[in-house]
Amino acid sequence: MEPMDCLVIYVPTDAAPAVRQAIGDAGAGRLGNYSHCSFSLDGTGRFTPLPGANPAVGVVGSSEEVPETRIEAIFPRSRRNAVVKAALSVHPYETPAFMTYPVDASLPD
Repeated sequence: MEPMDCLVIYVPTDAAPAVRQAIGDAGAGRLGNYSHCSFSLDGTGRFTPLPGANPAVGVVGSSEEVPETRIEAIFPRSRRNAVVKAALSVHPYETPAFMTYPVDASLPD
């Protein structure tokens, strides 16, 4: 089995369906005979745009709180660039918060 990674990305809640669709189309969330598998959790994103920022939400110098969704999906490591590019292509933020990390998704012997 190819090594697997996990994407975790925070997105404004209204943009979450587009991000889930884009990463699934790029190969994230394939589990057996299923595609577009992911997990989502709603929460609150907090940030303060600094000078030089061009925020999609809020104004420079003022703290902001936004309803956001945390999306998690695993993918084959070889699809990392495609999955991350797909997520960023539909994400509305200037600088999206995301991470990828290796996971062990193998079944026991």
